[in-house]
Amino acid sequence: MDETWQIRRTATDLDRLGETESVFALGNGWVGWRGTLDEGEPYGMPGSYLNGLHERRQQSYPEDGYAFPQDSDTVISAPNAALIRLWVAGEPLDLRTGTVRAHERTLDLRAGVVERHTEWISPAGHGVRVRSTRLVSLPRHAVAAVRYQVEPLDDRPVEIRVCADVLANERVPERADDPRAASVVHDPLDAELHRPDGHRGVLVHRTDRSAQRVAVAVTHETTVPAGFTEGDDHTPDRLRMTVEGRLAPGGQLQLTKYAAYECAPVDDGTPDELADLVTTEVDAARRHGFDALLADQRAVLDERWRTADVEIDGDAELQQAVRFSVFHLLQAGRVDGDRTIAAKGLTGNGYDGHVLWDTESYVLPVLTYLLPGVARGALRWRHAHLPEARDRAAELRLTGATFPWRTIGGRECSGYWPAGTAALHVNADIADAVLRYVTATGDQEFLADTGLELLVETARLWAGYGHWSDDGAFHVTGITGPDEYAALVDDNVFTNLMVRRNLRGAADAARRHPERAAALGVDAEEIAGWRAAADAVHLPYDRKRGVHQQAAGFTEQPEWDFAAMTDDDYPLLLHYPYLELYRRQVVKQADLVLAMQRFPGEFTAEEKGRNFAYYQARTVRDSSLSAGSQAVLAAELGHLDLAYDLFAEAALHDLADLGDKTSDGLHLAALAGAWTAVVEGFGGLRDDTGELSFDPRLPARLDRLAFHLRWHGHRLRVTLTRDGARYELPDADPATAVALRHAGEPVTVTGAAAVTRPMPPVPDPGPEPPSPPGRRPARRA
Repeated sequence: MDETWQIRRTATDLDRLGETESVFALGNGWVGWRGTLDEGEPYGMPGSYLNGLHERRQQSYPEDGYAFPQDSDTVISAPNAALIRLWVAGEPLDLRTGTVRAHERTLDLRAGVVERHTEWISPAGHGVRVRSTRLVSLPRHAVAAVRYQVEPLDDRPVEIRVCADVLANERVPERADDPRAASVVHDPLDAELHRPDGHRGVLVHRTDRSAQRVAVAVTHETTVPAGFTEGDDHTPDRLRMTVEGRLAPGGQLQLTKYAAYECAPVDDGTPDELADLVTTEVDAARRHGFDALLADQRAVLDERWRTADVEIDGDAELQQAVRFSVFHLLQAGRVDGDRTIAAKGLTGNGYDGHVLWDTESYVLPVLTYLLPGVARGALRWRHAHLPEARDRAAELRLTGATFPWRTIGGRECSGYWPAGTAALHVNADIADAVLRYVTATGDQEFLADTGLELLVETARLWAGYGHWSDDGAFHVTGITGPDEYAALVDDNVFTNLMVRRNLRGAADAARRHPERAAALGVDAEEIAGWRAAADAVHLPYDRKRGVHQQAAGFTEQPEWDFAAMTDDDYPLLLHYPYLELYRRQVVKQADLVLAMQRFPGEFTAEEKGRNFAYYQARTVRDSSLSAGSQAVLAAELGHLDLAYDLFAEAALHDLADLGDKTSDGLHLAALAGAWTAVVEGFGGLRDDTGELSFDPRLPARLDRLAFHLRWHGHRLRVTLTRDGARYELPDADPATAVALRHAGEPVTVTGAAAVTRPMPPVPDPGPEPPSPPGRRPARRA
């Protein structure tokens, strides 16, 4: 078995259960099950999530202010249908008691399942072997299932009791040690309906303030020896199907549980209608059968991995890590629905389950090339919430639309406005995702409808928000850029370049689709205004130091005293007031470096080198968003050892829990950063000109690197070795052609034959630029 396709844990690690639960989480963009033990306890952070299911809670401000969000939305758990509890001779199977003779859990990245094998001896000396297989169906959006098997360990019969539960309002522990942890809403679900019926059952609950209804139906299949009895028990918050009896040596009990979930606004129907819907779905899953669900899961993933796999020869640990990263991106969204992806996906409740700029700026750029339908659906979700964005803009006395910094249901949920409302770049990030999707797919139908309106409304925001100076420059002031250790700055370079792209993209799209633009009230004068503002956007530059300023005046601020820091002082936000962080030259995450990654043509090679060195020395990477982007620039400039180490940091961020935050969910942007470091960093992919361009370089640790991406419906394969870069269209007919650039040279790849070009020389970057003391990524060599 190729271990790079599996994530295996062979220890109980009771002190790190939350981390394991996140790593072993399964989802399909609609349903998410954290990787808790089948028995439910012990646990770190239980969670069964539905995309968009949340409860509303009131914000509290010591000093309230105009336009402060009065409510915030928090992700809540749906009723947990993954639970299968086991009693052995009257004692509950609990890894904290008795003797654990063997315990192994495996996440199979090709099959899309979690498998578990435990051998446990109770305190009274009765031994059992437990195996289970769990899946959340990728082709069936509502369905999850688990198969649970028990057999005696020795030659003595043993009394067995298995309870398959569905539990609503499961207790969720609170974390008070980190302000980034989720706010827990206790008992968020009010029971409306419960229908127990032997092997089948359904629960329907609703939330109070967010007015949502959630239903879960279950049905079971059992294979048991003669003499076993079955029963059921229920309350409004729990369904329980019980199987019990004496298991003889060599005997086996097998229970298969199928579950189906749906949620909807309360106004969309009645409890009975939603109950009937999930019952129909779960009955269909049972008729299909568990083995067929497994086969369907493998078939979907086989097809997705044809495009998504990244092959690395020379570092098995990072081969496994990058496949783990891509797997969780592949199961984060759906191609058949208009749903978005939260910062933690459906793997945990971190960040309250909110959607942040991470989605459009880190996750969608990857999925646009791997699963473009998911990117399209996520952008349609943004479009569906344009009414709330327009209302928010009006409330803020702005034009166009202002999308929220943190949200679940389309409304602003960030109570700290300097790092929330003021981070207006999220609007340009959404526009950038639209433009990238259209460029990569050629989907003009989407552009003419959803995309154009998003571009127009965000362009109107910038046209009204920015201002003209006497020297004819267009400025964007009083905003917060990507670096969360700086707030309310003027002319953040990243933001201003994104504004330029937003304005030009809106103007070009309006010209391409004039009738639709006219229906949105766009005229020639407005388009001309957008172009003029874009051409005049100001980019601050420090001529004395020869570097771009992250924002106006940044390089003139006091330096941070890194020499006084110890490892215990990081992350700085937990040990220093923002008042101190905001006024000094210390950077939480890539900001100016991110601007160079996204807009490579706006900077000369010499400027990139000076900028990178300057900001590398001041960036502490207290954010999981940083390493992937820094890796891209390090690779472009020729600092390949540094790039490789940064790539490793992004790829291992959750697998190794480098930030001690994996317990409340995976960092999808960091996972996306691993793919980005490989494909944009070592593959040299750039798409800012609307044309595919590659300037590859292979780090010394790797012998071969291969990846795929989709471009206008075609699957392009890129293979890098010391002998050259090979480009091919493995699925295309001979007449198909894709134009690209290799190290600046025009290349046409056809379905008839692959094209190979020599690897370009790696530039000599000089000495590696220093990182802040103690903050250089761990060396792989």
